[in-house]
Amino acid sequence: MAGASRRSASPVRQVLSDSVYEDTKAMVMDHEIAPGARVGIEALARTLNVSPTPVREALARLEADGLVVKRSLSGYRATELLTRQGLEELFEMRLLLEPRAAALAALHADESQLDAIEALLEDMQSHPGPAGPYTSYRDFAALDQRFHNAVAESAHRPLLADAVERLHSHLHIFRLSSPQGEGDSTVAEHERVVRAILRHRAERAAEAMADHLNRSLERQLGRFEQD
Repeated sequence: MAGASRRSASPVRQVLSDSVYEDTKAMVMDHEIAPGARVGIEALARTLNVSPTPVREALARLEADGLVVKRSLSGYRATELLTRQGLEELFEMRLLLEPRAAALAALHADESQLDAIEALLEDMQSHPGPAGPYTSYRDFAALDQRFHNAVAESAHRPLLADAVERLHSHLHIFRLSSPQGEGDSTVAEHERVVRAILRHRAERAAEAMADHLNRSLERQLGRFEQD
Protein backbone atom coordinates (compact mmCIF):
# COMPACT_ATOMS: atom_id res chain seq x y z
CA MET A 1 0.00 0.00 0.00
CA ALA A 2 2.83 2.39 0.87
CA GLY A 3 4.39 1.85 -2.57
CA ALA A 4 1.05 2.50 -4.26
CA SER A 5 0.64 5.69 -2.22
CA ARG A 6 4.05 6.97 -3.29
CA ARG A 7 3.22 6.24 -6.92
CA SER A 8 -0.13 8.05 -6.73
CA ALA A 9 1.46 11.12 -5.11
CA SER A 10 4.37 11.24 -7.54
CA PRO A 11 2.64 13.11 -10.42
CA VAL A 12 1.46 15.86 -8.04
CA ARG A 13 4.93 16.23 -6.58
CA GLN A 14 6.44 16.31 -10.07
CA VAL A 15 4.07 19.10 -11.12
CA LEU A 16 5.08 21.12 -8.06
CA SER A 17 8.78 20.43 -8.66
CA ASP A 18 8.50 21.53 -12.30
CA SER A 19 6.56 24.66 -11.33
CA VAL A 20 9.15 25.71 -8.75
CA TYR A 21 11.93 25.01 -11.23
CA GLU A 22 10.30 27.17 -13.91
CA ASP A 23 9.51 29.98 -11.47
CA THR A 24 13.06 30.01 -10.13
CA LYS A 25 14.55 29.82 -13.62
CA ALA A 26 12.45 32.84 -14.66
CA MET A 27 13.75 34.78 -11.66
CA VAL A 28 17.33 34.01 -12.67
CA MET A 29 16.76 34.71 -16.36
CA ASP A 30 15.05 38.05 -15.62
CA HIS A 31 17.70 39.00 -13.03
CA GLU A 32 15.17 39.12 -10.19
CA ILE A 33 17.85 36.94 -8.68
CA ALA A 34 20.83 39.07 -9.64
CA PRO A 35 23.88 37.53 -11.33
CA GLY A 36 26.28 36.42 -8.61
CA ALA A 37 23.67 36.79 -5.86
CA ARG A 38 23.22 34.17 -3.17
CA VAL A 39 20.09 32.05 -3.51
CA GLY A 40 18.78 31.20 -0.05
CA ILE A 41 16.67 28.04 0.01
CA GLU A 42 14.48 29.09 2.94
CA ALA A 43 13.94 32.62 1.60
CA LEU A 44 13.08 31.35 -1.87
CA ALA A 45 10.68 28.78 -0.39
CA ARG A 46 8.88 31.60 1.46
CA THR A 47 8.74 33.73 -1.70
CA LEU A 48 7.23 30.86 -3.71
CA ASN A 49 5.06 29.68 -0.79
CA VAL A 50 6.38 26.12 -0.92
CA SER A 51 8.45 23.87 1.31
CA PRO A 52 12.26 23.84 0.97
CA THR A 53 12.26 20.39 -0.69
CA PRO A 54 11.08 21.41 -4.20
CA VAL A 55 13.35 24.46 -4.00
CA ARG A 56 16.36 22.21 -3.39
CA GLU A 57 15.30 20.03 -6.32
CA ALA A 58 14.89 23.10 -8.55
CA LEU A 59 18.30 24.46 -7.62
CA ALA A 60 19.93 21.11 -8.37
CA ARG A 61 18.35 21.21 -11.84
CA LEU A 62 19.43 24.81 -12.35
CA GLU A 63 22.97 23.85 -11.35
CA ALA A 64 22.92 21.23 -14.11
CA ASP A 65 21.69 23.98 -16.47
CA GLY A 66 24.65 26.16 -15.52
CA LEU A 67 22.41 28.91 -14.10
CA VAL A 68 23.45 28.50 -10.46
CA VAL A 69 26.55 27.17 -8.77
CA LYS A 70 26.85 25.47 -5.39
CA ARG A 71 29.81 26.28 -3.21
CA SER A 72 30.71 24.65 0.07
CA LEU A 73 29.73 26.72 3.11
CA SER A 74 28.07 29.46 1.03
CA GLY A 75 25.27 27.53 -0.70
CA TYR A 76 23.90 28.41 -4.12
CA ARG A 77 24.63 31.54 -6.12
CA ALA A 78 23.35 32.64 -9.52
CA THR A 79 26.08 32.40 -12.12
CA GLU A 80 27.53 35.58 -13.54
CA LEU A 81 26.44 36.75 -16.96
CA LEU A 82 28.58 35.91 -19.95
CA THR A 83 31.26 38.47 -20.63
CA ARG A 84 32.12 39.40 -24.20
CA GLN A 85 35.04 36.94 -24.05
CA GLY A 86 32.81 34.24 -22.57
CA LEU A 87 30.26 34.76 -25.32
CA GLU A 88 32.92 34.51 -28.00
CA GLU A 89 34.30 31.33 -26.43
CA LEU A 90 30.83 29.80 -26.26
CA PHE A 91 30.28 30.43 -29.96
CA GLU A 92 33.79 29.19 -30.74
CA MET A 93 32.79 25.87 -29.21
CA ARG A 94 29.47 25.85 -31.06
CA LEU A 95 31.19 26.56 -34.36
CA LEU A 96 33.48 23.59 -33.80
CA LEU A 97 30.58 21.24 -33.01
CA GLU A 98 27.35 22.25 -34.68
CA PRO A 99 28.28 22.68 -38.37
CA ARG A 100 29.77 19.19 -38.23
CA ALA A 101 26.62 17.91 -36.56
CA ALA A 102 24.46 19.48 -39.28
CA ALA A 103 26.58 17.90 -42.02
CA LEU A 104 26.31 14.47 -40.41
CA ALA A 105 22.57 14.94 -39.91
CA ALA A 106 22.19 15.56 -43.64
CA LEU A 107 23.86 12.21 -44.24
CA HIS A 108 22.45 10.06 -41.46
CA ALA A 109 19.12 11.41 -40.16
CA ASP A 110 16.27 8.92 -40.47
CA GLU A 111 12.73 9.84 -41.47
CA SER A 112 11.45 10.26 -37.93
CA GLN A 113 14.34 12.58 -37.08
CA LEU A 114 13.77 14.65 -40.21
CA ASP A 115 10.10 14.94 -39.28
CA ALA A 116 11.02 16.03 -35.75
CA ILE A 117 13.40 18.74 -36.99
CA GLU A 118 10.76 20.08 -39.37
CA ALA A 119 8.13 20.05 -36.62
CA LEU A 120 10.38 22.03 -34.29
CA LEU A 121 10.95 24.63 -36.99
CA GLU A 122 7.19 24.94 -37.54
CA ASP A 123 6.61 25.33 -33.80
CA MET A 124 9.21 28.10 -33.60
CA GLN A 125 7.39 30.00 -36.35
CA SER A 126 4.30 30.23 -34.13
CA HIS A 127 6.03 31.41 -30.93
CA PRO A 128 7.23 34.93 -30.16
CA GLY A 129 10.96 35.53 -30.07
CA PRO A 130 12.92 37.28 -27.34
CA ALA A 131 11.12 40.33 -25.97
CA GLY A 132 9.94 41.20 -22.50
CA PRO A 133 10.21 38.85 -19.52
CA TYR A 134 11.46 35.29 -19.83
CA THR A 135 7.97 33.82 -19.45
CA SER A 136 6.92 35.56 -22.69
CA TYR A 137 9.56 33.82 -24.80
CA ARG A 138 10.27 30.72 -22.70
CA ASP A 139 8.70 28.42 -25.28
CA PHE A 140 10.74 29.97 -28.11
CA ALA A 141 13.96 29.57 -26.12
CA ALA A 142 13.15 25.94 -25.33
CA LEU A 143 12.31 25.21 -28.97
CA ASP A 144 15.55 26.86 -30.09
CA GLN A 145 17.58 24.56 -27.88
CA ARG A 146 15.51 21.51 -28.85
CA PHE A 147 16.11 22.32 -32.52
CA HIS A 148 19.88 22.42 -32.11
CA ASN A 149 19.82 19.30 -29.94
CA ALA A 150 17.67 17.47 -32.50
CA VAL A 151 20.08 18.32 -35.32
CA ALA A 152 22.98 17.07 -33.20
CA GLU A 153 21.14 13.86 -32.26
CA SER A 154 20.39 13.24 -35.95
CA ALA A 155 24.13 13.13 -36.61
CA HIS A 156 24.17 9.69 -34.92
CA ARG A 157 27.26 10.65 -32.94
CA PRO A 158 26.27 10.38 -29.25
CA LEU A 159 29.34 12.16 -27.87
CA LEU A 160 28.83 15.05 -30.27
CA ALA A 161 25.14 15.34 -29.36
CA ASP A 162 25.98 15.22 -25.65
CA ALA A 163 28.57 17.99 -26.05
CA VAL A 164 26.06 20.25 -27.84
CA GLU A 165 23.41 19.67 -25.19
CA ARG A 166 25.77 20.28 -22.28
CA LEU A 167 26.65 23.77 -23.49
CA HIS A 168 23.13 24.95 -22.53
CA SER A 169 23.88 27.81 -24.90
CA HIS A 170 20.29 29.03 -25.19
CA LEU A 171 20.01 29.73 -21.47
CA HIS A 172 23.25 31.68 -21.29
CA ILE A 173 22.48 33.66 -24.45
CA PHE A 174 18.83 34.45 -23.72
CA ARG A 175 19.85 35.50 -20.22
CA LEU A 176 21.49 38.47 -21.90
CA SER A 177 19.09 41.10 -23.21
CA SER A 178 18.48 39.76 -26.72
CA PRO A 179 18.15 42.19 -29.63
CA GLN A 180 14.70 42.89 -31.06
CA GLY A 181 14.02 40.85 -34.19
CA GLU A 182 16.22 38.01 -33.03
CA GLY A 183 13.36 35.53 -33.36
CA ASP A 184 12.60 36.24 -37.02
CA SER A 185 16.28 36.06 -37.97
CA THR A 186 16.79 32.84 -36.03
CA VAL A 187 13.82 31.11 -37.68
CA ALA A 188 14.91 32.19 -41.18
CA GLU A 189 18.42 30.86 -40.54
CA HIS A 190 17.04 27.61 -39.14
CA GLU A 191 14.97 27.21 -42.30
CA ARG A 192 18.13 27.22 -44.42
CA VAL A 193 19.68 24.57 -42.19
CA VAL A 194 16.58 22.40 -42.45
CA ARG A 195 16.36 22.68 -46.24
CA ALA A 196 19.96 21.53 -46.59
CA ILE A 197 19.46 18.60 -44.22
CA LEU A 198 16.26 17.50 -45.97
CA ARG A 199 18.08 17.54 -49.30
CA HIS A 200 20.97 15.54 -47.81
CA ARG A 201 23.41 18.32 -48.72
CA ALA A 202 26.06 17.87 -46.04
CA GLU A 203 28.35 20.70 -47.07
CA ARG A 204 25.43 23.10 -47.49
CA ALA A 205 24.04 22.12 -44.08
CA ALA A 206 27.37 22.82 -42.42
CA GLU A 207 27.61 26.19 -44.15
CA ALA A 208 24.05 27.13 -43.19
CA MET A 209 24.65 26.23 -39.55
CA ALA A 210 27.95 28.12 -39.44
CA ASP A 211 26.28 31.14 -41.02
CA HIS A 212 23.47 31.01 -38.43
CA LEU A 213 25.92 30.84 -35.54
CA ASN A 214 28.10 33.65 -36.88
CA ARG A 215 25.07 35.89 -37.42
CA SER A 216 23.76 35.08 -33.96
CA LEU A 217 27.14 35.97 -32.47
CA GLU A 218 27.15 39.28 -34.33
CA ARG A 219 23.70 40.11 -32.97
CA GLN A 220 24.76 39.32 -29.44
CA LEU A 221 28.04 41.25 -29.68
CA GLY A 222 25.96 44.28 -30.63
CA ARG A 223 24.61 44.24 -27.08
CA PHE A 224 28.08 44.81 -25.65
CA GLU A 225 28.72 47.67 -28.07
CA GLN A 226 25.55 49.40 -26.86
CA ASP A 227 26.49 49.16 -23.18
